[in-house]
Amino acid sequence: MTEACLGLGTNLGDREAQLCNALAALNATPGIRILAVSRVFRTAPWGGIAQPDFLNLCVRIETPLAPLDLLAACKAVEQHAGRQPRERWGPREIDIDILLMDGAEMTTPELTLPHPRLTERRFVLEPLADIAPDWVTGGQTVSAHAAALRTADPAQACVAQEIAFDGLIQALNPSRNRP
Repeated sequence: MTEACLGLGTNLGDREAQLCNALAALNATPGIRILAVSRVFRTAPWGGIAQPDFLNLCVRIETPLAPLDLLAACKAVEQHAGRQPRERWGPREIDIDILLMDGAEMTTPELTLPHPRLTERRFVLEPLADIAPDWVTGGQTVSAHAAALRTADPAQACVAQEIAFDGLIQALNPSRNRP
């Protein structure tokens, strides 16, 4: 089994429901077991396209899946949630990125690990620091990268939200986890 961290974001429709449904779908996917879920953060859009704010969170999972198989599972959850193809960095129903995978470094046309822009984005680093503060990427811990970016780019708004997911406990019910 390998641990991995995924980033989830949404800015279309009922954003809280989108996140909760994605967590439930990930948890129900064979070979994915959710170990930890971060707080939810509200963030301004990235990439200069006018659109609603995002809700973002990160999850730490355990999986026997190889990186490209995990990517396929994440894309299946996105498709099931109704994600539509749109312009890069545009609005989306749900986005699931593999950020880090224990021991995995790779660059293919489909997937780069660690995620290539991980250390540039507070909307990834803040929730990731909640669940994997001591993971090292680029020679520093996730929490050190988050602290450095808070100082270097305070304009990147990333605000923790007090969101109670009614369905979250059900989504993470250990009886639904699969080895």
